[in-house]
Amino acid sequence: MSSVGAMGRFIVVVGIDFSDLSNRALDQALESACCRDNAEVHGVYVEPESWVGVGLSRAPAAATKPEVALQQLQARASERVRALGAKLDGRRLKRVVVHFRRGDAAGNIAQLAADLDADLVVVGSHGHRGLERLLLGSVAERVARLARCPVWIVRPKDHATAGRVPEIEPPCPECVKRRQETGAADLWCARHSEHHVRPHRYSYATNGVYATSSAAYHATPEGN
Repeated sequence: MSSVGAMGRFIVVVGIDFSDLSNRALDQALESACCRDNAEVHGVYVEPESWVGVGLSRAPAAATKPEVALQQLQARASERVRALGAKLDGRRLKRVVVHFRRGDAAGNIAQLAADLDADLVVVGSHGHRGLERLLLGSVAERVARLARCPVWIVRPKDHATAGRVPEIEPPCPECVKRRQETGAADLWCARHSEHHVRPHRYSYATNGVYATSSAAYHATPEGN
């Protein structure tokens, strides 16, 4: 993350589209803001100028009226703040602000971040592929390309279906079983252990003082 801005505030911008995934992104934005002093979270909903082909987000009712959309954004933000409860540090999180804009979602999110001199942008990725991705593109990817600050892309944890992405294989069931059986003392099954590179060593450090003992670091397998 970048350093706190010139005014001493830590500003997080988060995209909201009223989906369950954007709830998760908002939660992550609120929690991360509480790691810094004098923090603000700015949630923004961007209404497309044309709804043709857009059926992926849950738009607020009567979103063409900014005052209605802002009320619903405020309600959603308040709901998530209440849901997180004690996880949030009110001494650090100074305020939560909502914004309503029209037009290109990625461009408006990145522009708001620039307007506010934001330190972090949080967006959800729905993981659309194929024709949906070709027609609509990825808002998260475009935000990451356009924004001039760190961008945190929130997506559901789902390694089991990674095989649908050609470059990423799902986890080996035998490796998962081995970790469960050994309490993660062994990371790989017998087949994958054969492909490890030569282990190197690491030492623990606390307050800059290295421990006298060291242990072997088990590298990731080179292949299957």
